[in-house]
Amino acid sequence: GYNPLCGDHFTVYLNLDGDSIRDISFQGSGCAISTASASMMTQSVKGKTRVEAERLFDQFHKLVTGQSPANGSRAELGKLAVFSGVSQFPVRVKCATLAWHTLHASLEGKQGTVSTE
Repeated sequence: GYNPLCGDHFTVYLNLDGDSIRDISFQGSGCAISTASASMMTQSVKGKTRVEAERLFDQFHKLVTGQSPANGSRAELGKLAVFSGVSQFPVRVKCATLAWHTLHASLEGKQGTVSTE
Protein backbone atom coordinates (compact mmCIF):
# COMPACT_ATOMS: atom_id res chain seq x y z
CA GLY A 1 0.00 0.00 0.00
CA TYR A 2 1.11 3.54 -0.70
CA ASN A 3 -0.11 6.95 0.42
CA PRO A 4 1.24 9.49 -2.09
CA LEU A 5 0.24 12.43 0.11
CA CYS A 6 2.64 11.59 2.92
CA GLY A 7 4.84 8.82 1.52
CA ASP A 8 3.69 6.03 3.86
CA HIS A 9 4.22 2.64 2.27
CA PHE A 10 3.62 -0.88 3.53
CA THR A 11 3.82 -4.38 2.14
CA VAL A 12 1.61 -6.96 3.86
CA TYR A 13 2.67 -10.61 3.83
CA LEU A 14 0.06 -13.33 4.38
CA ASN A 15 0.50 -17.02 5.11
CA LEU A 16 -2.86 -18.67 4.57
CA ASP A 17 -3.88 -22.12 5.72
CA GLY A 18 -6.95 -22.80 3.65
CA ASP A 19 -9.30 -20.00 4.58
CA SER A 20 -7.46 -18.99 7.76
CA ILE A 21 -4.71 -16.45 8.22
CA ARG A 22 -1.95 -18.58 9.73
CA ASP A 23 0.54 -15.72 9.89
CA ILE A 24 0.71 -12.09 8.81
CA SER A 25 3.41 -9.46 8.88
CA PHE A 26 4.19 -6.14 7.27
CA GLN A 27 7.22 -4.22 6.15
CA GLY A 28 7.51 -0.55 5.34
CA SER A 29 7.53 2.85 6.90
CA GLY A 30 5.09 5.55 7.78
CA CYS A 31 3.88 7.89 10.47
CA ALA A 32 3.10 6.73 13.99
CA ILE A 33 -0.60 6.24 13.22
CA SER A 34 -0.07 4.11 10.12
CA THR A 35 2.66 2.02 11.72
CA ALA A 36 0.65 1.43 14.90
CA SER A 37 -2.44 0.56 12.88
CA ALA A 38 -0.48 -1.91 10.72
CA SER A 39 1.05 -3.54 13.78
CA MET A 40 -2.26 -3.87 15.61
CA MET A 41 -3.92 -5.12 12.42
CA THR A 42 -1.47 -8.03 12.19
CA GLN A 43 -2.17 -8.98 15.81
CA SER A 44 -5.92 -8.68 15.33
CA VAL A 45 -6.35 -10.78 12.18
CA LYS A 46 -3.82 -13.54 12.85
CA GLY A 47 -5.74 -16.82 13.24
CA LYS A 48 -8.95 -15.40 11.80
CA THR A 49 -10.68 -16.59 8.65
CA ARG A 50 -10.85 -14.38 5.58
CA VAL A 51 -14.49 -13.58 6.35
CA GLU A 52 -13.66 -12.60 9.94
CA ALA A 53 -10.75 -10.43 8.76
CA GLU A 54 -12.98 -8.72 6.18
CA ARG A 55 -15.61 -8.05 8.85
CA LEU A 56 -12.94 -6.58 11.13
CA PHE A 57 -11.70 -4.40 8.25
CA ASP A 58 -15.25 -3.11 7.72
CA GLN A 59 -15.76 -2.39 11.43
CA PHE A 60 -12.39 -0.66 11.72
CA HIS A 61 -13.07 1.45 8.63
CA LYS A 62 -16.43 2.53 10.05
CA LEU A 63 -14.77 3.39 13.37
CA VAL A 64 -12.10 5.66 11.89
CA THR A 65 -14.45 7.33 9.41
CA GLY A 66 -16.98 8.20 12.12
CA GLN A 67 -19.73 5.89 10.87
CA SER A 68 -21.86 4.01 13.34
CA PRO A 69 -20.45 0.50 13.74
CA ALA A 70 -22.84 -2.42 14.12
CA ASN A 71 -24.06 -3.32 17.60
CA GLY A 72 -21.41 -5.22 19.50
CA SER A 73 -18.67 -4.49 16.98
CA ARG A 74 -16.91 -2.10 19.38
CA ALA A 75 -16.25 -5.09 21.64
CA GLU A 76 -15.00 -7.13 18.66
CA LEU A 77 -12.55 -4.35 17.79
CA GLY A 78 -10.93 -4.68 21.20
CA LYS A 79 -7.73 -2.62 21.40
CA LEU A 80 -8.33 -1.27 17.89
CA ALA A 81 -10.95 1.02 19.44
CA VAL A 82 -8.09 3.35 20.43
CA PHE A 83 -8.19 4.61 16.84
CA SER A 84 -11.70 6.06 17.27
CA GLY A 85 -10.22 9.56 17.66
CA VAL A 86 -8.84 9.42 14.13
CA SER A 87 -12.33 10.20 12.84
CA GLN A 88 -11.89 13.75 14.16
CA PHE A 89 -8.90 14.24 11.84
CA PRO A 90 -10.02 13.28 8.32
CA VAL A 91 -6.55 13.68 6.82
CA ARG A 92 -5.30 10.95 9.18
CA VAL A 93 -7.95 8.39 8.19
CA LYS A 94 -5.78 7.35 5.25
CA CYS A 95 -2.88 6.82 7.64
CA ALA A 96 -4.92 4.53 9.87
CA THR A 97 -6.45 2.55 7.01
CA LEU A 98 -3.52 2.12 4.59
CA ALA A 99 -2.39 -1.29 5.86
CA TRP A 100 -6.02 -2.40 6.18
CA HIS A 101 -6.78 -1.53 2.56
CA THR A 102 -3.63 -3.40 1.57
CA LEU A 103 -4.79 -6.47 3.53
CA HIS A 104 -8.28 -6.17 2.01
CA ALA A 105 -6.86 -6.11 -1.53
CA SER A 106 -4.63 -9.09 -0.76
CA LEU A 107 -7.54 -11.12 0.60
CA GLU A 108 -9.39 -10.39 -2.65
CA GLY A 109 -6.40 -11.68 -4.63
CA LYS A 110 -5.44 -8.31 -6.09
CA GLN A 111 -1.84 -7.81 -7.11
CA GLY A 112 0.11 -4.57 -7.21
CA THR A 113 0.24 -1.50 -5.06
CA VAL A 114 -2.87 -0.24 -3.32
CA SER A 115 -3.08 3.55 -3.17
CA THR A 116 -5.08 5.71 -0.81
CA GLU A 117 -5.93 7.99 -3.74
